Amino acid sequence: MKRTHLPLNGLRVLDAAARHLSFTRAADELAVTPAAVGQQIRALEDMLGVVLFRRTPKGLELTPETQAGLDALRAGFLEFEEAVRAMQAGQSSSALTIAAPRDITAKWLQPRLAAYAATQPDLTFQLIAADEALDFTEANLDIALRLTDGAGEHEGIKTGEAAYVTVEAAAGGPDQRIDWPGCPAGDKPATIRVADGGLAIEAAANGFGRARVPLLLAQADIAAGRVRQVGDRTPTLLAYWLIAPLPQWRQKKVKALVEALTA
Repeated sequence: MKRTHLPLNGLRVLDAAARHLSFTRAADELAVTPAAVGQQIRALEDMLGVVLFRRTPKGLELTPETQAGLDALRAGFLEFEEAVRAMQAGQSSSALTIAAPRDITAKWLQPRLAAYAATQPDLTFQLIAADEALDFTEANLDIALRLTDGAGEHEGIKTGEAAYVTVEAAAGGPDQRIDWPGCPAGDKPATIRVADGGLAIEAAANGFGRARVPLLLAQADIAAGRVRQVGDRTPTLLAYWLIAPLPQWRQKKVKALVEALTA
């Protein structure tokens, strides 16, 4: 069924003017001018084809037409307010759905989520493995972590330095290349090809050769001594970004998560 177009601004002005029986006091409540209130009322009268107020020596009076609809109008506004509260309640829910590639989830995201969860015992997390951009609405996502050159059309923040490093086993390894999708091209043939950067780090740690991976992906393994960095880091346009559309980005639970992950 096609819904009737509702002049919500005019109805809001009508409600205020009817409560105060004064365009001036209604204007004060709505932070507009009395002239603007009068214009809204006249426009509403023209649309509805009825007179809403009568001016008398004692001030404004409601017409029978206004009185007939006023209770339903106010009940409707209460329903609107309840709807807004219900939608805002989702911002304080205890569930967070996060999409990220498997390698950065294992190497960087999960340890930080675990530390954050220890301070927020009511939170629950759903992690979705995703290497490409997802439809936030269809996937019911709150936020995504992606290796990209920026937030694009969404809101976002970079989680670390945009750089690649080459790593090999802690005790050293053969000068042979470990390949993975998205790996910068090298001048040596690959001795092994794996599914992602995380597995490339594992292959390097196990002595297969050298892997070129994002710095953020390798930092924990370098710090733990599982692999060692070979040569200098190389700046790049790609970095891991936390991104979300503006409505999700504004959620309190998402803001708190982003602050914790980037602290």
